Amino acid sequence: MRIIVADCTAVYTGRLNASLPLARRVLLIKEDSSCLIFSELGSYKPLNWMAAPCTLRELEPDGDATALQHEEFLDAALQSDAGGSAAQSDEEAMQLPEKIIRVNSTKSDDVLTVSLMNIISDQYFAFGTDPGLTKDGVEDHLQRFLAQQIERLGEGTSLVRREYPTAIGPVDIMAVDAEGKHVAVEIKRHGGIDGVEQLTRYCELLNRDPLLAPVRGVFAAQTITPQAKTLAEDRGFSCLLLDYEDMKGVQSDELTLF
Repeated sequence: MRIIVADCTAVYTGRLNASLPLARRVLLIKEDSSCLIFSELGSYKPLNWMAAPCTLRELEPDGDATALQHEEFLDAALQSDAGGSAAQSDEEAMQLPEKIIRVNSTKSDDVLTVSLMNIISDQYFAFGTDPGLTKDGVEDHLQRFLAQQIERLGEGTSLVRREYPTAIGPVDIMAVDAEGKHVAVEIKRHGGIDGVEQLTRYCELLNRDPLLAPVRGVFAAQTITPQAKTLAEDRGFSCLLLDYEDMKGVQSDELTLF
């Protein structure tokens, strides 16, 4: 990854026109040529960017390229702020950039042109392959722990299987309660109405099978919205709040040191 700290202006043209006046910013240029422009303040979102797939060219500021860049910048600035920043734009146009970076989208006519007026730092870092983000407490973890601790559904409940197959997709957990009735469990991190609707479709399908019916539904989640709870109970489902930290902390039967 290349990281540039510089006083710069930027012009984006294509499906929309936008410009950034002269200011000190950080440019991140990735191996796929995508370019992101950040300010010191604000959220994680860049001020402007060009995402891959794209091509990047670094232009030496000869007379033609500089004139073209300044013309684009002035046009965009005047369109976005008619009269308010014209004097400032004229001053910026008088400065000669040290470098010009132009990034072209390969899927459209969009172009991001960045003029680096005063380069403070320009460094390249080899990051290597990133293993990706490991999330704790995702639905798969909740499903695995609930399958191992199936009696949270009620004393005497036994597990049939995880990812129980149906014609419209797998049910997260299929179990049998103490009375021998089948229980279909839909698991979400944050339970909303969509999850209840999903459980409804599963139960309607499963109850058509005389070997399974009657099948009751359980909607299990770390949080359940009031609307989802009301809808679930109206359809005869039970709601189960899952405490992930508590489930994760349950010890197995194996002996441990602590």
